[in-house]
Amino acid sequence: MQNLIKLIASFFYLGYIRFIPGTVASCAALGLYFLFRGDFYLYTLLLIIVNALGFLVAGRAEVAFAEEDSPKIVIDEVGGFLLAFWGLNLNLPLVITGFFIFRGLDMAKPYPADKLERLGGSCGVMGDDLIAGLYTNIVLQIVTRVFL
Repeated sequence: MQNLIKLIASFFYLGYIRFIPGTVASCAALGLYFLFRGDFYLYTLLLIIVNALGFLVAGRAEVAFAEEDSPKIVIDEVGGFLLAFWGLNLNLPLVITGFFIFRGLDMAKPYPADKLERLGGSCGVMGDDLIAGLYTNIVLQIVTRVFL
């Protein structure tokens, strides 16, 4: 069971990459975005499944990795990134912009992400990335509706 938890939490072991594992996982999520963006319902299902799995395993993965919010746990980045691009069919410049907005917000932890992160367990691990994804989605929705 521990191996399955580590597999899911590290998003197929991407979290084991030593240099910027969260950014690497976000790149994997970007690939999922391009693969599924044409089908809103399938993308939504993917978003729900990834985040549900994240909530199921993130807290257990902290125990398995013996580290609170271990950098090896990257399913939160994937789930947050998928939320950031949910409902959007963007051109390449906006995808790149959205990628950097998401990563910036994930690192900055704007309110209430900073509070959620302190909860610990699955809610703490997943919550801050979902807030970053939500804020990114709002910015991208505004940009696409107002300026394009």
